[in-house]
Amino acid sequence: MSPPFPDEEEPAGLVAKDSAGDNAAALSVSEISALLKRTVEDRFGFVRVRGELSGVKRAASGHVYLALKDENARLDGVLWRGTAQRLNFQPEDGLEVVATGKLTTYPGRSNYQMVIERMEVAGEGALLALLARTKARLEAEGLFAAARKRPLPYLPDVIGVVTSPTGAVIRDILHRLADRFPSRVLVWPVLVQGQGAAAQVAAAIRGFSALPHIGAIPRPDLVIVARGGGSIEDLWAFNEEAVVRAIAESQIPVISAVGHETDTTLADFAADRRAPTPTAAAEMAVPVREDLAQQIAELALRKRRAVMRPLQLGRERLAARAERIPRLETLFTPQTQKLDDLGERLRRSLGERTMLARGDLQRVGGRLSLPLLSARLDRARDRLDSAGRFLQSLDPDRVLQRGYVRVTAPDGRTLVDRDSAAKEAALNLHFRDGGLAVSTGVVAAPTSSAPQRTKASPRPAPPEQGKLL
Repeated sequence: MSPPFPDEEEPAGLVAKDSAGDNAAALSVSEISALLKRTVEDRFGFVRVRGELSGVKRAASGHVYLALKDENARLDGVLWRGTAQRLNFQPEDGLEVVATGKLTTYPGRSNYQMVIERMEVAGEGALLALLARTKARLEAEGLFAAARKRPLPYLPDVIGVVTSPTGAVIRDILHRLADRFPSRVLVWPVLVQGQGAAAQVAAAIRGFSALPHIGAIPRPDLVIVARGGGSIEDLWAFNEEAVVRAIAESQIPVISAVGHETDTTLADFAADRRAPTPTAAAEMAVPVREDLAQQIAELALRKRRAVMRPLQLGRERLAARAERIPRLETLFTPQTQKLDDLGERLRRSLGERTMLARGDLQRVGGRLSLPLLSARLDRARDRLDSAGRFLQSLDPDRVLQRGYVRVTAPDGRTLVDRDSAAKEAALNLHFRDGGLAVSTGVVAAPTSSAPQRTKASPRPAPPEQGKLL
C-alpha cells in the first residue's frame, strides 16, 4: 500500500510508530549500504572508464589508490597489490588511461569507487607523454649524464646477454661473435615484452652484477641488453623505471641494443653504449680476431725494427766516423817526414860540428908546442913556490923557531898584551918544542856564557894560478 499523500499524512509524533498496513519497515544503515552495494555491483559489474590519473599513492601493503577524473567529475579507484604488480607501466599523475573493472561502494565513507582489474594507457599519444615525463624525471636525477658512461673492455673474456632465449636476437649475437672473435657467452633468459618483462630484465642485470669475481659461474666483463624491433608498446618494458635504474646501477658496463636503429628507449640513455641493433652490439663488444692478429703482427714487426734500429744507426754512425778517420800512413806521414828532416839536419850538424871541433883542435894544437908548455909550467911552478913561501911566513908558530913564545888563554885565544894576560888565572905557553901551562895566581871571575873564540884573521889568498890553456 502506497504511503498517503503529503496532505493526508499524519503529523509526525515524538516516537516513531509503524502505521497499520505499512510494509516498508525501517532499514539499518548497514542494511541499506549492503543493498546499495549489491545494486551498484550488479548494475556496474564490468565497466571501462577513460580518465586522467590523479592522486596516485602506493600503500605499504602494495595496493595503489588513485582517482580517475575529467573536466566535470571524479571517480575514486583502487588496484589491489596483485593487479598493481601486473601493470606494464608505472601509474603517475596526469597520465590518461583506460581502466577496466567494476564499481563498488565503500560503506565506511558512504562513497563509491572503482576496483580496477586492468589498466592501460589511453592511446599512443598518452604513452609518449608518459615516456617524456619519465625521461625528464630520470634525466634530472643524472641517470643519463655523460660522466656516468664507462669505457667498454677491449677484449672481454665473458659476455653476458639479457634477452629472450628464443628468437633471432640471441642467434644474431652469437653468430656475429663467432665471426669476429669467439667468446664465452652467458645468456640470462627473460621476457622482453608484456607483463613482468621489466621486472625480469631488471633482475637479470642486477643478477650479473651480483655474481662473484671468482666462482662457479664467471662474472661477465660486459653485459648486452637486447631485443628485436617493435612498436612503442612492444618495447615499453625497456622504458620502465626499474630497468633504467638497474642499468644505471650496474657494476658492469652495459650495451643497450633494443629494437632497430630508429627505435629509442630510456634504456639506451642509461646504458654506457647504445647499439642500433643486436648485431651491432656484438660488433661493439669484441674486435675482429683477424684484425687483432694483424695488429699484433705489425706491432711485433715494429718491435723488431725498434730493436734493430739503434744497431743499424750505430753501424751507420760507426761507418761514417770510420770514413773520417785518416789512414795509418796518413797519420805517420808528417812525423816520418819530420824525422827524415831532423835526421838530415843532425847529419849535417854533426859534420859541421866535427869540422869546427877539428879546426879548434888544430888551432889549440898549434898553440900547444913543447917550449910554450914548458914556459908555462915554469911560470906556474914559480907562482906556486912563491905562494908556499908566503904561506909559511904567515904561520904564527914559525917564529917560535927563533926563540919566541906564543901565549894563549885557556880557551885558545892568543894573548898579545900584558893586560889581557893579567886577567887570566892560567896561561898556555907555546915553545918551539912544546907547550907549558902556568898559573898567574889571579882568581878568574865567573862568566855567564861560554868563552868566545877570537875570530882568526883571514889568511891572504894565494896568488891566482895561471891557466894552462
